[in-house]
Amino acid sequence: MTTDRLLHFLRAPTGSPAAASTRAVRWGPPQTQRVQFCQGAAGMRRASVSCSSAGSGGEGGLTYKDAGVDIDAGAELVRRIARMAPGIGGFGGLFPYNDDYLVASTDGVGTKLKLAFETGIHDTIGIDLVAMSVNDIVTLGAKPLFFLDYYATSKLDVDLAEKVIKGIRDGCEQSDCALLGGETAEMPGFYAEGEYDLSGFAVGVVKKDKVIDGKNIVKGDVLIGLPSSGVHSNGFSLVRRVLEKSGLSLSDLLPRNDGITTTVGEALMAPTVIYVKQVLEIIKKGGVKGLAHITGGGFTDNIPRVFPSGLGAKIFTGSWEVPPVFNWLQQVGNIDDAEMRRTFNMGIGMVLVVSRESADRIIEDTHVSNPAYHIGEVIEGDGVQYV
Repeated sequence: MTTDRLLHFLRAPTGSPAAASTRAVRWGPPQTQRVQFCQGAAGMRRASVSCSSAGSGGEGGLTYKDAGVDIDAGAELVRRIARMAPGIGGFGGLFPYNDDYLVASTDGVGTKLKLAFETGIHDTIGIDLVAMSVNDIVTLGAKPLFFLDYYATSKLDVDLAEKVIKGIRDGCEQSDCALLGGETAEMPGFYAEGEYDLSGFAVGVVKKDKVIDGKNIVKGDVLIGLPSSGVHSNGFSLVRRVLEKSGLSLSDLLPRNDGITTTVGEALMAPTVIYVKQVLEIIKKGGVKGLAHITGGGFTDNIPRVFPSGLGAKIFTGSWEVPPVFNWLQQVGNIDDAEMRRTFNMGIGMVLVVSRESADRIIEDTHVSNPAYHIGEVIEGDGVQYV
């Protein structure tokens, strides 16, 4: 492919000369060992599908489908892919290697990038990118090993790209994994001026006898929620519709913010919490049977993914503090409760399913450094009930 159509820039490790070619990939230091895999394994598949069809929020209320994202269509695509590749559907893909599983996950940050362009906040969007993959990996009890990114733009702005990649590096440091490499693609005319796209993937490892798969979850187990920093990196197509409807700018103060001075842009751009170190420490002490990363689909779709057949969840809706940004989104968008709970994390970014006898200890230990909440329990049935 000629350089005027597509130019990949080699991003070399610090201190190494950078090089450019028509087809070059950025990689970290060469590895001393090459590993070949010849056996397939269970995988993951997550979908957030943009569509042109409109839904009805009723009484003028907005829905995620109104904003162009159809969660049901995404779920249907996953079902069809699962028929071609059985085993897909978890938070991470498992690949057996000797006594371990390699665990992989891939993602982007969605239309939160649009707000990054508007606010000029580019140094934390890379944290979001890393978080979306490593938080998935840790739900299986795996420790992230390395991360690779893909940065694409029509015309490379080196200073801007450096800010983004700094955030990626910071996210890797927070999750104690290596930024192994990646790729920068300059594609003239493909993206709007000043805009870029991001994606990435992470690989982790867990001993086969230590993998957390939810198989031992039983009725009466306790759901513990770890708080989010806000919207994280899901639901921004709906967020942007609400923002447009509100008439506020990103530099205006967020209404109903309990006396805290925060702009709308700052509240929405708060980077996704990386739960890796906290969760691995909790797992080490025992009692954890399953974990759910609360991303697109909210509680409603994500918590049941870790349950054996015949079990569901009862959520105690008043058991944690919902951040003001969600109250503002719901009020301005006139969004009903069910839609909020299936689109946003509502203040809880990670849910742990633990044995009843371990619950109090885990909550007490966790409160030493970060809060945790008893948000529900496992019940007989299907899906999620809210009480």
